[in-house]
Amino acid sequence: MTVRPRFRHTGKALLTLAAAATLALGGLLAGGAGTPSRAATQGPCDIYAAAGTPCVAAHSTTRALYAAYNGPLYQVRRASNNATTNISPLSAGGVANAATQDSFCSGTTCVITEIFDQSGNGNNLTDAPGGGAAGGPDNLASATAAPTTVGGQKAYGVFVAPGTGYRDDSTRNIVTGDNSEGEYAIFDGTHFNGGCCFDYGNAETNNNDDGAGTMEAIYFGNIKVWGFGSGNGPWIMADMENGLFSGTNVHLNSGDPTTSFRYTTAMIEGGQNQWAILGGNAQSGTLATDFNGVRPAGYNPMKKQGAIILGIGGDNSKGAAGTFYEGAMTTGYPTASTEAAVQANIVAAGYGSSVSTGNTVSVTSPGNQAGTVGTAAGVQVHASDSASGQTLSYSASGLPAGLSIDSGTGLITGTPTAAGSSNVTVTARDGTGATGSASFTWTVSTGQSGGTCHVTYTRNSEWPGGFTAQVVIANTGTTAINGWSVTFAFPGDQKVTANFNGGFSQAGQNATLTNASYNGTIAAGSSITDGFQGSWASSDASPTSFSVNGTACTS
Repeated sequence: MTVRPRFRHTGKALLTLAAAATLALGGLLAGGAGTPSRAATQGPCDIYAAAGTPCVAAHSTTRALYAAYNGPLYQVRRASNNATTNISPLSAGGVANAATQDSFCSGTTCVITEIFDQSGNGNNLTDAPGGGAAGGPDNLASATAAPTTVGGQKAYGVFVAPGTGYRDDSTRNIVTGDNSEGEYAIFDGTHFNGGCCFDYGNAETNNNDDGAGTMEAIYFGNIKVWGFGSGNGPWIMADMENGLFSGTNVHLNSGDPTTSFRYTTAMIEGGQNQWAILGGNAQSGTLATDFNGVRPAGYNPMKKQGAIILGIGGDNSKGAAGTFYEGAMTTGYPTASTEAAVQANIVAAGYGSSVSTGNTVSVTSPGNQAGTVGTAAGVQVHASDSASGQTLSYSASGLPAGLSIDSGTGLITGTPTAAGSSNVTVTARDGTGATGSASFTWTVSTGQSGGTCHVTYTRNSEWPGGFTAQVVIANTGTTAINGWSVTFAFPGDQKVTANFNGGFSQAGQNATLTNASYNGTIAAGSSITDGFQGSWASSDASPTSFSVNGTACTS
């Protein structure tokens, strides 16, 4: 995996070094190790307010985002008796009082039931309700799955596993229409996947996909169905609905780099036919501008609706994974100097490594691998944890070009693009910070792509507003298909709502089904059967054209 260094701010003036140093010093005095109870002199939302672009929503489970804020940051509920308690800063402007949570949750488990808005607008986040792509309310995040430190003090982030998500559809003062806004968030750059969609920001108020421009949120992950950047991901992109954009182009924008800092600053700015992607290392350095330009075709003017989402897509798609620590939304388009000051404040806050409790993580090597340029690959890496109840996240270094790992499952997929031999290391990390690794070689040789395919689509059942369908993918070539992705376009207004034997994503009429960990290989002359459930309103006509891993198939 290649990661481009982020020590630039292209096209915008940087905050002066002296000013940045002053801000950093203020932040260190506020939250540095050894002074946990001292009030902050400035928070990110104080900086935005002073610049005339105030926060209209401010969410964090790790620290106060205003110097004077001493209200609740979030609420947890314990499983033993369903009692709840609020977690507040140790002092005004300070780090969350993790000891309160640890004491309250001792001997049982806890989930995060509500993330409070510090801006005073009451835009609190609770579990996302049913609607759109979700049949019912989303899961709540484990309260202990993402421990961290801020200024040397223990705190907890929001660990989003697939199926988890938060939302507020009835907000106050969130930007709508084509008005300008800014958004920032701090993510775990090593916890991501290719599901749709790990977002934080502005979304539809009705939980549906309402078309181009009806939302504007920060996305983080390595999905490639819509837009993507250079390398294997993850990428910071803008979810504007019916598309994730890494720049003006619909698909590849090579200026948007792979970004995987352990603590990653991600920003989206949006105005009238102007928007930008910014990112950086939340532990050191300045911001980079990965994109700064006009809106993509069909997205000017914007039609933002003003709901707030975390961990899901605007239509409640909930197949994504990620970890959120803090974030805010502004009214007005922040200046370069404002964003630089916010980054300096984040760095000064002192995000640190996870707090380990001595767990042992073991990763099993899948053995040395061989592949061919142009032939899809799929390898499942397994890991175990000495502690029960832990969720593992996976990362990999040295993968051949064209391959990537799903951080939530450990499944390596993709199509190699260049011949050569690579030394691959896969690392699994649990929620306490414990890690384990395994290494192996992966040799890619030149050769022809693995054959042809035949897809049979059968509608098994249909009722007013819904249907189920079966897709049989046959490998009619001479070599195995290792890892498959079948794409097709619905002739009607159907939407996939659940895949029975793998994953799925959809943009407009274009749908993609992907393999699960257990059915990724289709031997030459063999076939696999996938099935899914969907919804429709006016037409449930069957698709007639299919591709597998980018190769057109007979049907």
